[in-house]
Amino acid sequence: MPLLIAIIGIAAAVYFFLNRARNAALMAGDLVDVAKDVKLAARRFGFRRQANMHPVESVEDRNLAIAALAIAFQELNGKPGRDQGDKLICQLQRQLGMDSDAAEDAAILGRWLVSQCGGTEAALARLSRKVYRLGGAETLQPLMDIVNGSLSGNGLSPRQKDAMEGLRSAFRKAGS
Repeated sequence: MPLLIAIIGIAAAVYFFLNRARNAALMAGDLVDVAKDVKLAARRFGFRRQANMHPVESVEDRNLAIAALAIAFQELNGKPGRDQGDKLICQLQRQLGMDSDAAEDAAILGRWLVSQCGGTEAALARLSRKVYRLGGAETLQPLMDIVNGSLSGNGLSPRQKDAMEGLRSAFRKAGS
């Protein structure tokens, strides 16, 4: 009887570790897929990372910078859900005249750019400066429309309201 219990215990342990190894392999495959998505999105926008320069400073496409800034606004309230991501893509298409593939790629690359900034507050500061340099004060209204249209029915959170007011005043000061 003890031998049977030991065999069952060993079989259960082997099964457990094989499942863990399989799950780790699936997660590694997902990470590789994410990296491929970012590379393909970067290729579509002609984005090239330059040495000794932050990735946001390498952005030359105004629509990509606006998409990344909108993603940073969404992430101020925690990681956005799938429905918010879909709303953001629809707003990018509507407000910036992007096709669906370009909007999805902008969202993928924008999410990567936000992660490269080391936090949403840092991303907001860096991306807002970049958006202003690329498009001037007239980019504020499409950005606001995208952010407001991509939120779930609750409206802006307090952190998002503060960030929006800061962005409005920064654009006003820079435009003066």
